[in-house]
Amino acid sequence: MVSRDVSLLAASDRPFRVRAEDADDLSVVAAYLQDALLPVSEMTYEPNDGRFVMVVQRFRWETAPEDGTVPADGDTLYAERVHCGIRFDGVSRVQTHGFERSKRDRILNLLTVHPSDGQIDLAFADNVTIRLAVDRILCHIEDLGEPWPTVFTPSHPQEDAKPAPADEASGA
Repeated sequence: MVSRDVSLLAASDRPFRVRAEDADDLSVVAAYLQDALLPVSEMTYEPNDGRFVMVVQRFRWETAPEDGTVPADGDTLYAERVHCGIRFDGVSRVQTHGFERSKRDRILNLLTVHPSDGQIDLAFADNVTIRLAVDRILCHIEDLGEPWPTVFTPSHPQEDAKPAPADEASGA
């Protein structure tokens, strides 16, 4: 449960680590996961354990300049990404829309995480959705390893953030 000030935790040099147990928790987590990059090869569904796991390259919004400006010298790296493990428990089914799981070298750009009654939608750019059927919200997120610098700050049209209907049963 997000019982402490997540913004203070994430703004520090400590790794982001949190457990989400309800829709409010997930909305906070979604802000920290926005624009995470997910290689298709880095997700798996473990049906016997009721678990969906993925490792993303999380953009560290908490370290990026708030106004999005580039440093004057142009050479200074001013933003970071970090590997981040994400685990959803209580998952009974995974559906996908908008990509082929066989194309394991494809990279998906996570826009938002949206819970609704009995499901959690992971909405990605290009009208891609992963829908998790869940009996409850239980998600663990933890940064893994050291962050690395990047000069690329994500940007995308706002209309991309709408989840597409998930229509394909998946073993992700």
